Amino acid sequence: MNWGGKRRGAGRKPRGKVAGVSHAGRGKISRHHPVQVTIRLVAGLPSLRFFDTLDLIRQLCSEYPKAGIAMRVVEYSVQSNHLHLIVEVESEAGLASGMNSFNACLARRLNKLWRRRGRVLADRYHHRVLRTPREVRSALVYVLQNGRKHGAWSARCPDVFSSGRWFEGWRDWGAESGRPVARARTWLLNLGWRRRGLIGLLELPAGAQPVRASASA
Repeated sequence: MNWGGKRRGAGRKPRGKVAGVSHAGRGKISRHHPVQVTIRLVAGLPSLRFFDTLDLIRQLCSEYPKAGIAMRVVEYSVQSNHLHLIVEVESEAGLASGMNSFNACLARRLNKLWRRRGRVLADRYHHRVLRTPREVRSALVYVLQNGRKHGAWSARCPDVFSSGRWFEGWRDWGAESGRPVARARTWLLNLGWRRRGLIGLLELPAGAQPVRASASA
């Protein structure tokens, strides 16, 4: 009988519908490259697209950067069962520590709001390093227009469940004052992506089907 060593199938098993998010192909992170992050909830929880939840998430996003955590949340969008962020960090370690802190706070505050206990997040967050102006622009469209992609938002104004109201890169919409999240510091997220053109208010992420826009907000 053999004891120790690697065994096929050994180790902790992932759980949940989206368990097993791949850790491969994530790419090396540097302070020059923004990062797109997706966080998903376990099944059966209330929708995140309520204003009390939005206030909670917006407040949490506004706290990064925070003391001891070198991660800046620059853009966000809130969907029914997942959350998209665009962040800036100094390194892979900075992303790991920042997201560990963010996810722990998010889970704790949502449980408190919902007056429950137990698991909140479905799996390890997924992230994608953005290395070119084209990738950054595509990520901005995907994050800020994710509500339109899912058919959850069709008004002729930025999705209120996102940071789109304060986004300064719309081609046909003026940004509001009082931005609640950090401003971009990387060249790519601040200026570089604009080389590919500003973003139209009704522009959809690649592959998304058009949704009829209403006149009301």
